[in-house]
Amino acid sequence: MVPVVFFVFIFLTGGTSSEKVCNYHEVLEYLNLTTDNSLYKLTRPVLDHTHPTTIHLEILLYAILAVIEKTQTFIPFIWAAMQWNNEFISWDPAQFCGITGISVPKDMLWRPDLFIYEMIQKDDSNQNPYLYVDHKGMVTYEEDVNVVSTCRMDVHKFPFDTQSCNISIGSAINCIGEIRLAPSSNSSRATQFSREVLKSQGEWEFLHLSVSNNILTFENRSFEQLVYTFTIKRRPLLHVINFLLPILFFLSLDLASFFISDHRGEKLGFKVTVLLAISVLLLILNDILPSMSNETPLIATYCIVIFALMLLSLLETILIKYLMEIDSQQSLKTDQEDKKEKVKSDNEKRSRIFCSCVFKASEKETEMLPVVEEGSICVQSRESRVLLLILDELQELKKTMSLHLSPREEAGGRVFLWATRINRGFFVFYVTTVLLFLSLLFYKWRS
Repeated sequence: MVPVVFFVFIFLTGGTSSEKVCNYHEVLEYLNLTTDNSLYKLTRPVLDHTHPTTIHLEILLYAILAVIEKTQTFIPFIWAAMQWNNEFISWDPAQFCGITGISVPKDMLWRPDLFIYEMIQKDDSNQNPYLYVDHKGMVTYEEDVNVVSTCRMDVHKFPFDTQSCNISIGSAINCIGEIRLAPSSNSSRATQFSREVLKSQGEWEFLHLSVSNNILTFENRSFEQLVYTFTIKRRPLLHVINFLLPILFFLSLDLASFFISDHRGEKLGFKVTVLLAISVLLLILNDILPSMSNETPLIATYCIVIFALMLLSLLETILIKYLMEIDSQQSLKTDQEDKKEKVKSDNEKRSRIFCSCVFKASEKETEMLPVVEEGSICVQSRESRVLLLILDELQELKKTMSLHLSPREEAGGRVFLWATRINRGFFVFYVTTVLLFLSLLFYKWRS
């Protein structure tokens, strides 16, 4: 009877009390991992010093914050994860209620001295204060990094350019025999993961992320590097609308100015205004492009050539205007000489008519009726002279108006004909040069 009661008592009370309660402190006490114990963070965590520590590294692109061509600076926001094995840390999860991993402050354990070679500014963002350690001794550290790095940029095809910027990660002290670097993902997987987590691209479009190993030798010591290459492409729509199209519109206006009459002063002022507008856009371009570049950017060639063509067009307009003025002066001088000769001939004719009238009136033998007839003829000749004078003045006014308001192709001299031929030939040259230049430039931009 007693054994039965004891069995019932064990069943009611002892069943739950036999379960073990575990916590993370027991794991830390077992590992002797406390803030007072600095043994784990002093040296590289290997049992044999000839055995190198392999660091598995993973980097993903979160966002492209800025790309500054003027200072050739690349600013991405990345997620980085490092993983390595601490050979002094391990435990059996069965002894600690199945605990397979714990989080500890990052200052309690050794960490590899990895840094970014292209980093030009310290990261002031909040850092992850913890490390994750599993029961096999594998330590994992994750961190978000705002990288401000230098990048050698090629702006030859701006704004249709593609840039490749590197982030090289390596150890500052430990050589290749002490620390080995290995990527956790290959280039295709890193590109795929980055596209999945990418939040913001802005002006730039992310193309792909490639990973490669590099060996750096310094003072007979070799250091291993992991080089992550970010390939990005600029979205050119904003620059095309705000810069390329306005210059093309100004060029079209300059071409249209050839249809303005050369005798008008508005053509010269119009060309000068368009040339000044191009000068303002060149100042804006100077603020966008970097001061130093291996090759001249195509957009600078685009602006300079168009500016030179419009300047040449302005000089041609000045030349045509000068030739027109010479032709006008010669024509006015010729007209004045013709007028003087005509006036002289008219005076001689009038004097002859007047003398004949006086001679006929002085004849005594002539009858009275013929004298009256001759007098009436003289009166009519005076009226005809007045009408001739009025007609001459109207013809002179017509010639003057046609000289200033319309091309004088009918009455123009040799200078005017040369000016017309120069103007037509330059227009053909101008249009041909513009079409060939724009075709060649856009072909280079697309290639």
